[in-house]
Amino acid sequence: MRGAGSSSLFRLLALRWVSIAGQIAAIAATVLLLQIELPLQSIALVIVGQIAVNAMSYARLVHAETISGMELLAQLLLDVAALTLLVYFAGGSSNPMVTLYLPLIAIAAAILPVRLAAIVAGASIGGYSLLFAVHTHVHIHDTAQAIRIHLIGMWLTFVFSALIISWFVARMTAALRSRDAALATAREAALRNERVVALGNLAAGAAHELGTPLATIAVLAGELARHERLPADVRDDAQLLASQVQECKRIITQLAARAGSSRAEAAQAVALDAWLAALTARWQAQRPLVQPRIDLRGELPGPRLVPDATLEQALLNLFNNAADVSPAAVDIVAQWSRTSLELEVLDRGPGIADDIVRRLGHETLTTRVDGHGIGLVLAFAAIERSGGSLCFSARDGGGTCASVMLPLDSLMTI
Repeated sequence: MRGAGSSSLFRLLALRWVSIAGQIAAIAATVLLLQIELPLQSIALVIVGQIAVNAMSYARLVHAETISGMELLAQLLLDVAALTLLVYFAGGSSNPMVTLYLPLIAIAAAILPVRLAAIVAGASIGGYSLLFAVHTHVHIHDTAQAIRIHLIGMWLTFVFSALIISWFVARMTAALRSRDAALATAREAALRNERVVALGNLAAGAAHELGTPLATIAVLAGELARHERLPADVRDDAQLLASQVQECKRIITQLAARAGSSRAEAAQAVALDAWLAALTARWQAQRPLVQPRIDLRGELPGPRLVPDATLEQALLNLFNNAADVSPAAVDIVAQWSRTSLELEVLDRGPGIADDIVRRLGHETLTTRVDGHGIGLVLAFAAIERSGGSLCFSARDGGGTCASVMLPLDSLMTI
């Protein structure tokens, strides 16, 4: 990605090519059409010098990591010097081309600090002032023709100056807007990461505190499941409750084990298809009343990767959200290649309004009465941290489609 200095130099060099072409056209028109004699050899040397400097500057731009303000100042001073020499050989201060000092001053003000821009302005004023006293004379014997040529030249240089200033300022404004948008996105990501860290700390504390009540619930559920006087369906429910408590204890134990450890320390390499199958099976164990349609597509075995625990939690959040709004109609479709994974979680719920879709992941929003929206914030953060993206759209026939695009490079084993 280009830095600000490199982008500014690139635009300066592009403008210089345009300026050189305009100079050649103006000199050719003056000599061939208006039959005015000019010192062509001297003018040609100035133009050739600009071409050589521009070519060397392009070579410098290709290999340079950064472009400093002093280098941009030197480029603009070269343009001021070249313009002064051309006007000197073409009649001096009376030549309409002196108007072209103004675009150089405007460009300097846009891309340089005030101190350096003032140097360009001072050099332009000095060059223009010098041309009043020192210049070659261009002889035009017809006074009316001289006035007409001068007025046409003024119009042409005004148009050229206006186009240059408009183009350069428009590009600079677009670059500033792009930078501001990138900074806003970075600030938003930093704020979201702070919320994620805070939620992680709360989760760690909650995991520690939940151990005792879960153990109590497990004992009571086990006793109820063994109680012979209770109806069979109640004992089945108690057994299901005991299995869910065990699942909760497993999740808490895993959370405690992974806290503070790196991804490589906390997990082992596994094939993508096996990971997805295990993840969906684990989710079905947590939601036994949901019967999803699962479609896993891709070459077998899939690429081996080390999945991040937070990424697994993000996908489980998406599965649970779909199951909460339409338990009887959840589709999970995954398709992968050697480099990427595309996963869709589809439901037949009431859908999500467009204004809420645009805010999902940036704010703690929810469409459910008993929801808090924290799960989606964590899901967005985990997926984006892995280099992927998450978006929501309306599903054909009603419902919502959550689409996850995930590059596998950051998850692949070395």
